[in-house]
Amino acid sequence: MSDASGLPPSSGIAALSAVEAIAEIHRGHLSPLEVIDAAIGRIEATDAGINAIPVRRFEAARSEARRLMDKKAGGADWPLLCGLPLAVKDNTDVAGVPTSGGSALTAGRVPDVSNPTIDYLQRNGAIVIGKSNLSELGGANTTNALFGATRNPLFPALTSGGSSGGSAAALAAHQICLGHGNDVGGSLRTPAAFCGVAGLRPTPGLVSRKPLSDPFDTVFVEGPMARTIPDLALMLDAMTGFHAPDLLSRGQHTSFRNAAARPSWTGRIAASEDLGLLPVDRDIRSGFRGAIERLQRAGCAMSEASPDLTGLPQTIRALRGLAYLTTWGRLWPQSRDRFTREVAGDIAHGESLSARDIASATEQRAATYRRMQGFFTEFDILICPTVQVAPFPVETMWPTEIEGMRCESYIDWIMITYVWSILGCPALAVPAGRDQAGMPVSLQIVGPPHSEERLIAFAAGVEQALCGRS
Repeated sequence: MSDASGLPPSSGIAALSAVEAIAEIHRGHLSPLEVIDAAIGRIEATDAGINAIPVRRFEAARSEARRLMDKKAGGADWPLLCGLPLAVKDNTDVAGVPTSGGSALTAGRVPDVSNPTIDYLQRNGAIVIGKSNLSELGGANTTNALFGATRNPLFPALTSGGSSGGSAAALAAHQICLGHGNDVGGSLRTPAAFCGVAGLRPTPGLVSRKPLSDPFDTVFVEGPMARTIPDLALMLDAMTGFHAPDLLSRGQHTSFRNAAARPSWTGRIAASEDLGLLPVDRDIRSGFRGAIERLQRAGCAMSEASPDLTGLPQTIRALRGLAYLTTWGRLWPQSRDRFTREVAGDIAHGESLSARDIASATEQRAATYRRMQGFFTEFDILICPTVQVAPFPVETMWPTEIEGMRCESYIDWIMITYVWSILGCPALAVPAGRDQAGMPVSLQIVGPPHSEERLIAFAAGVEQALCGRS
């Protein structure tokens, strides 16, 4: 195990949760400018060691906080998020700030408007303090040719995961109150697990997406990251809303904050260490079993079960190749040498697929979806590990084997998150304490499409039982 973080401990404003900071602002004990200044001070004190926020807009953030305070002084109400500092993943547009994608292929563009998700957050009072680091074009280790690697604040020799690793690391280091990310195969959940924070992959359509090369895609989603479940629910409330150009978009009809305020064990709960088909590191299994036993002692009854996902990993590899070819085909093959080896391999795999291959993968996905729907008529929630391996050295791109089983590609070690992405299920990574080595334990709470309210209420109960939060 790596040595623990040398980051200075957070205190004062930086130690507050988002919900606590908002309460202090409403009481008049704190101002948005003080919260922004505390975040800036924390970034300046800690980011040299982790590299979570490579693109910064400190003076613009201070100006926005002052404008918010002037509006309040003029009689306006505080917006929902009260000027809390937000980090936005650097593949997502913020008006006036360069968007890099972590690659020379996509860097340099300065957008005039923010993407829909960020626009909703800004309208609800979030203040973008900077852009967070990410994996280059894909992958689950946050490192790229433009800004380098983001280190895990808990163990700086190790990776923060990816691709939304900058936001997860910034949250764990108490640099920000709220973190934006997006998710294809686990990019919200894997870094959340590695850094000991919460991350939600919502059902496609709940959170409006940035413009995509394939607007019919159901795998790419935007989502929230936070240190606590109430903070995550607050952010989800602030980022949901209808956006007509996104054909999956739908209006919000519930309050996720209310769900977080009602922790619940009710329902039929299933648990599985490996979904019946995936290699999982023995330390992850041990941490998972320990967390499950603690939940059972707290009164959460559950059964050992999982849906039949046979053949789904092979289906995922085919559909990922097709999706990457769709996204990047316009730059291929003339820019072949500018892609990372892993992403180039996905594109090449997409090129190699026959019509029969694509039809077979589509058929397999549909059949698995129907089996999954059957499973969720018997159970309300499934709990499994969020990751198959513990955080690994930051210089390692991806683990090549798990418990003696060889990983055939760089997505094999994140299959435990990817399977839910391809099936359209919401999945929430919930901090569940630490294992005996001090590494964070994370539970992945999964439900059928459109069950976010149920997942958040259950996750709030997990957080109370395992982390002592209320």
